[in-house]
Amino acid sequence: MSAASGRDDILGAIRQSLGRPALSVDAKKDLDEHIAQHRANLVPARGQGAPDALVQRFQEMAVAASCTVAVVTDEAAVPSAVADYLRGNNLPTQVTLAPDEWLTGLDWDSQSLLETKTGAAGINDLVTVTPAFAGVAETGTLVALSGPNHPTTLNFVPDYHVVALRTSQVVGAYEEVWAQLREANKVGGGFTMPRNINMITGPSRTADIALTIELGAHGPRSLHIVLIDDQAGQD
Repeated sequence: MSAASGRDDILGAIRQSLGRPALSVDAKKDLDEHIAQHRANLVPARGQGAPDALVQRFQEMAVAASCTVAVVTDEAAVPSAVADYLRGNNLPTQVTLAPDEWLTGLDWDSQSLLETKTGAAGINDLVTVTPAFAGVAETGTLVALSGPNHPTTLNFVPDYHVVALRTSQVVGAYEEVWAQLREANKVGGGFTMPRNINMITGPSRTADIALTIELGAHGPRSLHIVLIDDQAGQD
C-alpha cells in the first residue's frame, strides 16, 4: 500500500466518522488548487503599512515583549553594538557566533576586548549572536531558520541572545514570511523546508507558578536586537 493510498484511507475514515460524504472529483480539485496557490489568510491592520511604519511598529512590539533594541546605520557597527550591550549589562566579553558567512564576516576583531567563537551553543555559553530570516511587525517576532549556519541551540541555550536584523527584513505579517520562505527555498520547482522554524517573541518566560512572570524559564532571559537601518532615505 502506498503512502498516498494509506493517507486517503485514514482521511476517508475520519470523514465517515464525522458523517461527511466522500470528496467529489471537483471538490478534491478545488482543494488541491487552494493548497497549490498558498492563498494568504486575513492580515490584521497592524500587519499592514509602509516600510518605515512597519519598522517602527516592529520595534514597539518587540519592546512591549521585553526585548531591547539598538539601531545602527551600518552592518559594520554590529560588533560595536554587541560590545556596548555586553558592557551595559556587565556581561563577560565571550560570545558565540552563529557560523553564518555574513555574520562571521563582520569585523569582530575591531572590538579588542571581545572573544568570539563559532558553532552550536553549549551549556557554558552565556551570550550568543545570530542573524534572523525576518522580523514580523505584527507582533515584534523574530523568525530564525535552523541549518548548518544557524544551530537552533544558539536561540535557546544561552541566557543572553543577541540578534542582528536588517530593517529590509522586517515584514508586516506572518503570511509574508511564508511567501518569502517558499521563494528563498525553491529547489527544482518546489521548496525545502528547514528542519526548524523558530518564531521568537521576546525572552523566554512563564507564569506557571503563582501567575508570576519569570524570565529565562525555557531559554534566554534577555533578547537584544541590533537593528541595521539599511533602508535609510527610502520611502
